[in-house]
Amino acid sequence: MFGFDPLVLAIIALAAIATGGIAYGLLYSQIETEKKTASRINRVKAAETDHAKVKAARDRVQEISKRRKSVQDSLKELERKQHERQKKAAATSLKSRLTQAGLSATPSQFYTFSVIFGVFIAVFAFVAGLPPLALVGVAFVAGFGIPRWLVGFLVKRRQKKFLNEFPNSLDVMVRSIKSGLPLNDALRLIASEGQEPVKTEFRRVVESQQVGLSVPEACQRMMITMPLQEINFFSIVIAIQSQAGGNLSEALSNLSRVLRDRKKMKAKVNALSMEAKASAVIIGALPFIVALLVYLTSPQYIMILFTDSRGHLILAASGVWMSLGILVMRNMINFDI
Repeated sequence: MFGFDPLVLAIIALAAIATGGIAYGLLYSQIETEKKTASRINRVKAAETDHAKVKAARDRVQEISKRRKSVQDSLKELERKQHERQKKAAATSLKSRLTQAGLSATPSQFYTFSVIFGVFIAVFAFVAGLPPLALVGVAFVAGFGIPRWLVGFLVKRRQKKFLNEFPNSLDVMVRSIKSGLPLNDALRLIASEGQEPVKTEFRRVVESQQVGLSVPEACQRMMITMPLQEINFFSIVIAIQSQAGGNLSEALSNLSRVLRDRKKMKAKVNALSMEAKASAVIIGALPFIVALLVYLTSPQYIMILFTDSRGHLILAASGVWMSLGILVMRNMINFDI
């Protein structure tokens, strides 16, 4: 075995350390320069990468902004057109009202029925012994008011049935489109297999396409025979999809969910306002009930209102104030959703 002198080992170690220190001292500046250079190069590369990322992000934002602006412009244009159609629909003709009510009668037939009904009620009132002024009023209400009120009642009832069935029809369209059918075939499916009155309205859409109208134009024409906000939503969805593209089945599915939520909200509002409506009905009917009870118990006491000219003025003024009160209460308890 060879022995090693500890002193020799210590001298060798010190010599190595001294040599390393001298080398580090001589090469320190070069090492730091290389480190700074490498760090600067890395920062430049990172800046270039960040700049490229920022530019790509900016381009994406600009593209999204352009797309959003295009959709907004389309929506504004569609809303303007829908607003114009709603203005025209506000002054709908009698023929349109009859179509909205689902009646096949022509305006001339309607006027003939109104005149016959008014004359019949006038004859009945004359036989009952009503005075001439009251006879004219009854004939006017019977010939002009009641038939139009009946048409309005039928229109509202048909619209209510349409709203109850429309979300289900949209769900059928969504499933049809997801299964691979085009939009035209989905519309024809509702027109042939749907429930009334949705079936009739979609049949009109299909017939409009057959005479040369596009799908968005045919859906917009549905507002003529079914002037509802839900139809407006549907036509806007179809028009936006045809212009900007997108997932039509998802859009129709969202529309169906929105329509159901609107229906639930309407039911909730009706439930909350039912107490006020009952109060309005009671307050509005109370004067007539009191007048009837007074007539049954003391007819001579109240007949002066119908026989004296001052009583006629009192009745006319009471009727005006009652009408104003009923209109105010109606506006207070009716809510648009």
